[in-house]
Amino acid sequence: MARKTPKATEQRNPRTHGLDRKSTIEILRAIHREDQKVAKAIACALPAMARAVDAIVSALQRGGRLFYVGAGTSGRLAALDAAELPPTFGTPARTVQAVIAGGRRALTHAVEGAEDNRAQGGRDLAAKKVNANDVVVGITASGSTPYVLGALEFAHRRQAVTIGITSNPRAPIMQIAKISFIIPTGPEVITGSTRMKAGTAQKLVLNMLSTASMIRMGRVYDNWMIGVALTNRKLQARGLRILAEASGATVAEATRALRQSGHTMDIALIMLRAGVNARQAKNLLRSTNGNIREALDGLKLMAKDQQKPHG
Repeated sequence: MARKTPKATEQRNPRTHGLDRKSTIEILRAIHREDQKVAKAIACALPAMARAVDAIVSALQRGGRLFYVGAGTSGRLAALDAAELPPTFGTPARTVQAVIAGGRRALTHAVEGAEDNRAQGGRDLAAKKVNANDVVVGITASGSTPYVLGALEFAHRRQAVTIGITSNPRAPIMQIAKISFIIPTGPEVITGSTRMKAGTAQKLVLNMLSTASMIRMGRVYDNWMIGVALTNRKLQARGLRILAEASGATVAEATRALRQSGHTMDIALIMLRAGVNARQAKNLLRSTNGNIREALDGLKLMAKDQQKPHG
Protein backbone atom coordinates (compact mmCIF):
# COMPACT_ATOMS: atom_id res chain seq x y z
CA MET A 1 0.00 0.00 0.00
CA ALA A 2 1.45 3.38 -1.09
CA ARG A 3 2.15 5.92 1.62
CA LYS A 4 -0.06 9.00 1.49
CA THR A 5 1.83 12.23 0.79
CA PRO A 6 1.57 14.48 3.85
CA LYS A 7 -0.04 17.92 3.57
CA ALA A 8 2.31 20.73 2.60
CA THR A 9 2.28 22.13 6.15
CA GLU A 10 3.29 18.71 7.54
CA GLN A 11 6.17 18.06 5.15
CA ARG A 12 9.81 18.35 6.12
CA ASN A 13 11.45 21.60 5.05
CA PRO A 14 14.59 20.87 2.98
CA ARG A 15 15.90 24.38 3.71
CA THR A 16 16.16 23.77 7.46
CA HIS A 17 17.84 20.36 7.62
CA GLY A 18 20.38 20.19 10.44
CA LEU A 19 18.63 22.98 12.32
CA ASP A 20 19.76 21.73 15.74
CA ARG A 21 23.43 21.97 14.71
CA LYS A 22 23.25 25.59 13.60
CA SER A 23 24.52 28.58 15.57
CA THR A 24 22.08 31.00 17.15
CA ILE A 25 22.41 33.54 14.34
CA GLU A 26 22.01 30.80 11.72
CA ILE A 27 18.79 29.58 13.37
CA LEU A 28 17.41 33.12 13.42
CA ARG A 29 18.36 33.64 9.77
CA ALA A 30 16.64 30.40 8.80
CA ILE A 31 13.42 31.41 10.59
CA HIS A 32 13.56 34.92 9.14
CA ARG A 33 14.15 33.60 5.63
CA GLU A 34 11.05 31.40 5.86
CA ASP A 35 8.93 34.15 7.42
CA GLN A 36 9.61 36.38 4.42
CA LYS A 37 7.63 33.94 2.26
CA VAL A 38 4.39 34.60 4.18
CA ALA A 39 3.47 37.99 2.72
CA LYS A 40 4.05 36.69 -0.83
CA ALA A 41 1.85 33.68 -0.10
CA ILE A 42 -1.01 35.98 0.95
CA ALA A 43 -0.84 38.04 -2.26
CA CYS A 44 -2.40 35.32 -4.42
CA ALA A 45 -5.44 35.15 -2.11
CA LEU A 46 -6.32 38.86 -2.24
CA PRO A 47 -9.22 38.57 -4.73
CA ALA A 48 -10.93 35.89 -2.60
CA MET A 49 -10.20 37.94 0.53
CA ALA A 50 -11.91 40.92 -1.09
CA ARG A 51 -15.04 38.82 -1.64
CA ALA A 52 -14.87 37.77 2.01
CA VAL A 53 -14.60 41.39 3.19
CA ASP A 54 -17.58 42.41 1.04
CA ALA A 55 -19.63 39.55 2.52
CA ILE A 56 -18.63 40.55 6.06
CA VAL A 57 -19.51 44.22 5.49
CA SER A 58 -22.87 43.29 3.99
CA ALA A 59 -23.67 41.12 7.02
CA LEU A 60 -22.60 43.71 9.58
CA GLN A 61 -24.58 46.45 7.82
CA ARG A 62 -27.78 44.44 8.17
CA GLY A 63 -27.14 43.84 11.87
CA GLY A 64 -25.40 40.48 11.60
CA ARG A 65 -22.30 39.29 13.41
CA LEU A 66 -18.88 37.94 12.44
CA PHE A 67 -17.71 34.72 14.07
CA TYR A 68 -14.18 33.33 13.90
CA VAL A 69 -13.87 29.60 14.60
CA GLY A 70 -10.57 27.83 15.23
CA ALA A 71 -8.64 25.36 17.37
CA GLY A 72 -5.28 25.79 19.06
CA THR A 73 -3.14 28.54 17.54
CA SER A 74 -5.85 29.44 15.02
CA GLY A 75 -8.44 29.91 17.75
CA ARG A 76 -6.11 31.96 19.93
CA LEU A 77 -5.20 34.28 17.05
CA ALA A 78 -8.90 34.66 16.28
CA ALA A 79 -9.64 35.56 19.90
CA LEU A 80 -6.85 38.16 19.83
CA ASP A 81 -8.18 39.85 16.69
CA ALA A 82 -11.76 39.87 17.93
CA ALA A 83 -10.76 41.29 21.33
CA GLU A 84 -8.86 44.20 19.80
CA LEU A 85 -11.67 45.48 17.56
CA PRO A 86 -13.94 47.20 20.14
CA PRO A 87 -11.16 49.41 21.59
CA THR A 88 -9.74 50.14 18.13
CA PHE A 89 -12.92 50.86 16.19
CA GLY A 90 -15.55 51.47 18.87
CA THR A 91 -17.64 48.48 17.82
CA PRO A 92 -19.79 46.49 20.29
CA ALA A 93 -18.12 43.32 21.58
CA ARG A 94 -20.94 41.20 20.13
CA THR A 95 -20.14 42.32 16.56
CA VAL A 96 -17.05 40.13 16.14
CA GLN A 97 -16.67 37.03 18.30
CA ALA A 98 -14.16 34.18 18.45
CA VAL A 99 -15.19 30.59 19.12
CA ILE A 100 -12.34 28.26 20.07
CA ALA A 101 -12.33 24.48 20.46
CA GLY A 102 -12.19 23.71 24.18
CA GLY A 103 -13.69 27.04 25.25
CA ARG A 104 -12.05 29.77 27.33
CA ARG A 105 -9.58 27.38 28.95
CA ALA A 106 -8.10 26.68 25.52
CA LEU A 107 -6.94 30.29 25.26
CA THR A 108 -4.12 29.59 27.73
CA HIS A 109 -3.94 25.78 27.92
CA ALA A 110 -3.92 22.90 25.47
CA VAL A 111 -7.29 21.14 25.67
CA GLU A 112 -6.48 17.72 24.28
CA GLY A 113 -8.95 16.25 21.82
CA ALA A 114 -11.18 19.34 21.60
CA GLU A 115 -10.31 19.98 17.97
CA ASP A 116 -11.33 16.43 16.99
CA ASN A 117 -14.94 16.88 18.10
CA ARG A 118 -16.82 17.76 14.91
CA ALA A 119 -20.23 17.86 16.56
CA GLN A 120 -19.05 20.28 19.25
CA GLY A 121 -18.20 22.87 16.60
CA GLY A 122 -21.86 22.95 15.60
CA ARG A 123 -23.07 22.95 19.20
CA ASP A 124 -20.87 25.91 20.09
CA LEU A 125 -22.30 27.94 17.21
CA ALA A 126 -25.82 26.86 18.10
CA ALA A 127 -25.23 28.33 21.56
CA LYS A 128 -24.40 31.64 19.83
CA LYS A 129 -27.69 31.44 17.89
CA VAL A 130 -25.93 31.81 14.54
CA ASN A 131 -28.40 32.70 11.78
CA ALA A 132 -28.67 33.78 8.14
CA ASN A 133 -27.56 37.35 8.97
CA ASP A 134 -24.17 36.20 10.24
CA VAL A 135 -20.79 35.29 8.75
CA VAL A 136 -18.68 32.41 10.07
CA VAL A 137 -14.95 32.25 9.28
CA GLY A 138 -13.27 28.88 9.81
CA ILE A 139 -9.51 29.03 10.34
CA THR A 140 -7.40 25.86 10.10
CA ALA A 141 -3.87 25.49 8.73
CA SER A 142 -4.50 21.87 7.76
CA GLY A 143 -7.91 22.64 6.32
CA SER A 144 -9.30 19.51 7.95
CA THR A 145 -9.75 20.26 11.67
CA PRO A 146 -13.00 18.43 12.58
CA TYR A 147 -14.19 21.07 15.08
CA VAL A 148 -13.91 23.83 12.46
CA LEU A 149 -15.53 21.74 9.72
CA GLY A 150 -18.43 20.90 12.02
CA ALA A 151 -18.93 24.56 12.83
CA LEU A 152 -18.99 25.53 9.14
CA GLU A 153 -21.43 22.72 8.33
CA PHE A 154 -23.76 24.00 11.05
CA ALA A 155 -23.39 27.59 9.82
CA HIS A 156 -24.22 26.46 6.28
CA ARG A 157 -27.41 24.78 7.51
CA ARG A 158 -28.36 28.03 9.24
CA GLN A 159 -27.73 29.85 5.92
CA ALA A 160 -24.93 32.00 7.33
CA VAL A 161 -22.17 33.00 4.92
CA THR A 162 -19.21 30.65 5.42
CA ILE A 163 -15.56 31.53 4.80
CA GLY A 164 -12.63 29.11 5.01
CA ILE A 165 -8.94 29.89 5.52
CA THR A 166 -6.30 27.17 5.09
CA SER A 167 -2.64 26.72 4.16
CA ASN A 168 -3.14 23.54 2.15
CA PRO A 169 -4.57 23.04 -1.35
CA ARG A 170 -7.47 20.61 -1.89
CA ALA A 171 -8.36 20.74 1.82
CA PRO A 172 -11.83 19.61 3.00
CA ILE A 173 -12.67 23.11 4.24
CA MET A 174 -12.73 24.31 0.63
CA GLN A 175 -15.61 21.95 -0.12
CA ILE A 176 -17.69 23.32 2.76
CA ALA A 177 -17.06 27.08 2.81
CA LYS A 178 -18.89 29.35 0.37
CA ILE A 179 -15.77 31.52 0.07
CA SER A 180 -12.38 29.93 0.69
CA PHE A 181 -8.76 30.77 0.08
CA ILE A 182 -5.38 29.13 0.51
CA ILE A 183 -2.33 30.84 1.99
CA PRO A 184 0.34 28.38 0.74
CA THR A 185 3.01 28.85 3.41
CA GLY A 186 4.46 25.36 2.81
CA PRO A 187 6.65 23.31 5.15
CA GLU A 188 7.54 24.89 8.48
CA VAL A 189 11.02 25.58 9.88
CA ILE A 190 10.25 22.86 12.43
CA THR A 191 8.29 20.11 10.72
CA GLY A 192 4.56 20.43 11.40
CA SER A 193 4.84 23.44 13.74
CA THR A 194 2.06 25.48 12.16
CA ARG A 195 2.24 28.06 14.94
CA MET A 196 5.06 29.49 12.83
CA LYS A 197 4.53 30.47 9.16
CA ALA A 198 0.93 29.27 8.95
CA GLY A 199 0.12 31.06 12.21
CA THR A 200 1.82 34.25 11.03
CA ALA A 201 -0.24 34.11 7.83
CA GLN A 202 -3.44 33.67 9.84
CA LYS A 203 -2.59 36.68 12.02
CA LEU A 204 -2.05 38.83 8.94
CA VAL A 205 -5.19 37.58 7.19
CA LEU A 206 -7.44 38.15 10.20
CA ASN A 207 -6.03 41.66 10.63
CA MET A 208 -6.69 42.35 6.96
CA LEU A 209 -10.24 40.98 6.97
CA SER A 210 -11.31 42.84 10.11
CA THR A 211 -9.48 46.10 9.36
CA ALA A 212 -10.71 46.31 5.76
CA SER A 213 -14.24 45.57 6.96
CA MET A 214 -14.11 48.32 9.58
CA ILE A 215 -12.79 50.79 7.00
CA ARG A 216 -15.61 49.88 4.62
CA MET A 217 -18.07 50.29 7.51
CA GLY A 218 -16.89 53.88 7.99
CA ARG A 219 -15.16 53.26 11.32
CA VAL A 220 -11.99 54.95 10.02
CA TYR A 221 -11.80 58.54 8.79
CA ASP A 222 -9.11 58.94 6.12
CA ASN A 223 -6.42 56.83 7.82
CA TRP A 224 -7.17 58.01 11.35
CA MET A 225 -8.35 55.61 14.06
CA ILE A 226 -11.30 57.80 14.87
CA GLY A 227 -13.27 55.13 16.72
CA VAL A 228 -10.56 54.45 19.31
CA ALA A 229 -11.81 54.03 22.88
CA LEU A 230 -10.13 56.51 25.22
CA THR A 231 -9.65 54.10 28.10
CA ASN A 232 -6.19 55.07 29.40
CA ARG A 233 -3.78 58.00 29.37
CA LYS A 234 -1.88 56.80 26.32
CA LEU A 235 -5.07 56.41 24.29
CA GLN A 236 -6.46 59.71 25.57
CA ALA A 237 -3.34 61.51 24.36
CA ARG A 238 -3.43 59.65 21.05
CA GLY A 239 -7.12 60.41 20.60
CA LEU A 240 -6.65 64.12 21.26
CA ARG A 241 -3.80 64.27 18.75
CA ILE A 242 -5.82 62.40 16.10
CA LEU A 243 -8.86 64.59 16.66
CA ALA A 244 -6.87 67.82 16.31
CA GLU A 245 -5.18 66.58 13.11
CA ALA A 246 -8.35 65.19 11.53
CA SER A 247 -10.47 68.26 12.27
CA GLY A 248 -7.88 71.00 11.84
CA ALA A 249 -8.86 72.32 15.27
CA THR A 250 -6.56 73.50 18.02
CA VAL A 251 -5.79 71.20 20.94
CA ALA A 252 -7.97 73.39 23.15
CA GLU A 253 -10.90 73.16 20.71
CA ALA A 254 -10.44 69.40 20.37
CA THR A 255 -10.32 69.01 24.17
CA ARG A 256 -13.56 70.97 24.55
CA ALA A 257 -15.33 68.97 21.83
CA LEU A 258 -14.21 65.71 23.37
CA ARG A 259 -15.60 66.74 26.74
CA GLN A 260 -18.93 67.85 25.23
CA SER A 261 -19.21 64.61 23.22
CA GLY A 262 -18.78 62.43 26.29
CA HIS A 263 -15.25 61.58 25.14
CA THR A 264 -16.51 59.94 21.96
CA MET A 265 -14.08 60.53 19.11
CA ASP A 266 -16.38 60.22 16.10
CA ILE A 267 -19.01 62.51 17.63
CA ALA A 268 -16.35 65.08 18.52
CA LEU A 269 -14.95 65.00 14.98
CA ILE A 270 -18.35 65.69 13.42
CA MET A 271 -18.92 68.52 15.90
CA LEU A 272 -15.66 70.15 14.92
CA ARG A 273 -15.88 69.57 11.17
CA ALA A 274 -19.56 70.46 10.83
CA GLY A 275 -19.94 73.11 13.51
CA VAL A 276 -22.82 71.29 15.20
CA ASN A 277 -23.50 70.36 18.81
CA ALA A 278 -23.15 66.89 20.32
CA ARG A 279 -26.82 65.99 19.93
CA GLN A 280 -26.85 66.98 16.25
CA ALA A 281 -23.61 65.07 15.64
CA LYS A 282 -25.08 61.93 17.22
CA ASN A 283 -28.17 62.19 15.03
CA LEU A 284 -26.05 62.64 11.92
CA LEU A 285 -23.92 59.62 12.74
CA ARG A 286 -26.97 57.54 13.56
CA SER A 287 -28.49 58.40 10.16
CA THR A 288 -25.49 56.83 8.39
CA ASN A 289 -25.21 53.78 10.67
CA GLY A 290 -21.99 55.09 12.18
CA ASN A 291 -20.25 55.91 8.89
CA ILE A 292 -18.27 59.09 9.61
CA ARG A 293 -17.35 59.89 6.00
CA GLU A 294 -20.94 59.55 4.82
CA ALA A 295 -22.17 61.79 7.64
CA LEU A 296 -19.72 64.56 6.76
CA ASP A 297 -20.24 64.20 2.99
CA GLY A 298 -24.00 64.39 3.55
CA LEU A 299 -23.56 67.68 5.37
CA LYS A 300 -21.51 69.09 2.49
CA LEU A 301 -24.26 68.21 0.02
CA MET A 302 -26.86 69.85 2.24
CA ALA A 303 -24.75 73.00 2.48
CA LYS A 304 -24.38 73.15 -1.32
CA ASP A 305 -28.12 72.75 -1.82
CA GLN A 306 -28.79 75.60 0.60
CA GLN A 307 -26.37 77.86 -1.30
CA LYS A 308 -28.11 77.29 -4.65
CA PRO A 309 -30.39 80.12 -5.78
CA HIS A 310 -34.09 79.24 -5.63
CA GLY A 311 -36.92 80.29 -7.85
